[in-house]
Amino acid sequence: MVMRRSDAFITALGVLSVLFVLTFADAGMKIDGARQALERERALVQGLGLTDLCLFTEARYTRHPTQADLHTPFQDHPLALEHFPTGSLFPPQPVYATDADIHPQTEIPD
Repeated sequence: MVMRRSDAFITALGVLSVLFVLTFADAGMKIDGARQALERERALVQGLGLTDLCLFTEARYTRHPTQADLHTPFQDHPLALEHFPTGSLFPPQPVYATDADIHPQTEIPD
């Protein structure tokens, strides 16, 4: 008996659908173990007093984004090119309001 191409496609689609549903079943069975591991890691972070997540290992402004100032990527020269590849993966820091924006200069009466 020769299997038609449409029958082979439907069979493959059925097998792949079953495997797709089984991935959700596998994730459901592993969720309790993942919660326990997350709680252990949370306790370790609090016990060691760790601050930030170290995202990359190259430049200090990509390692700890909250600890870097806005000019750190340009420390060699204001128009210098990026030295590290992770600088292109990491978004620029948000621009915060400056003191001059918050307290505009007022005119002094004569």
